[in-house]
Amino acid sequence: MAKKKAAPKKAAPKKAAPKKAAAKKKAAPKKAAAKKKAAPKKAAAKKTAAPKKAAAKKTAAKKKSKSKVKRIPNPSFMKPLNPDAALGAVVGDKPLPRTEVVKKLWAYIKRRNLQDSQDKRMINADDKLREIFGGKKQVSMFEMNNFLSKHLLS
Repeated sequence: MAKKKAAPKKAAPKKAAPKKAAAKKKAAPKKAAAKKKAAPKKAAAKKTAAPKKAAAKKTAAKKKSKSKVKRIPNPSFMKPLNPDAALGAVVGDKPLPRTEVVKKLWAYIKRRNLQDSQDKRMINADDKLREIFGGKKQVSMFEMNNFLSKHLLS
């Protein structure tokens, strides 16, 4: 790529004629009074802007401290539950946390290609899943979790 040349610097503007300078001197006291009135407003604006920057720094510090803390999962999700015989035929008969049961059930569904090809939210049940799903041929993935809870014993 070709580099663009830097734009040439403009020459400084010429000074005004002496007659105009005298006119500016007369107007200068009015401007000075206006500047004095405006100055307190700017100072007040600066004072209000400073706390916002401090607040931004505090939130940045909080974000940093939060990222260091490792998230702790809810212990009720980690509690091992015993699957009954029907669910045990799909996920195994050992006690598993609910999250692992769902993971294994999805692995079973994907392995056997039981997810509906048109509507991916629907699951077509085979013989083993029909026992879990209360005899239904097809259930949605949201209904699946309701049926699971009936087959998990604490």
